[in-house]
Amino acid sequence: MYTEGIVDLTEMILQSVICPADQREAKITLVKEKSKNRYLPAFEKVLKSHGQDYLVGNRLTRVDIHLLEVLLYVEEIDSSLLAPFPLLKALKSRISSLPNVKKFLQPGSQRKPPHDPK
Repeated sequence: MYTEGIVDLTEMILQSVICPADQREAKITLVKEKSKNRYLPAFEKVLKSHGQDYLVGNRLTRVDIHLLEVLLYVEEIDSSLLAPFPLLKALKSRISSLPNVKKFLQPGSQRKPPHDPK
């Protein structure tokens, strides 16, 4: 269930990237609205409801990695969107500081390859 919500938001974000330029602003506005009012509150509520460090119990799972990825996408669109969600910000920080994840997120890594104008 959590993964499906993450996939829905990710698809919306990807659509805003690949859509025609004249539709981009409307798609980004939709992503911001849905992130702020639907998806991020739902994930924040899950974390608050069980008081654990991760979405499913108290250990890292694949869904946490997927959530980190979509949180990073949301942050690239508008960093202020995460401000009202302290548990999501803490989760993002916790996962981002894991040694292998931290290394992967560094500039020049597979996630952040050098900019290619093509």
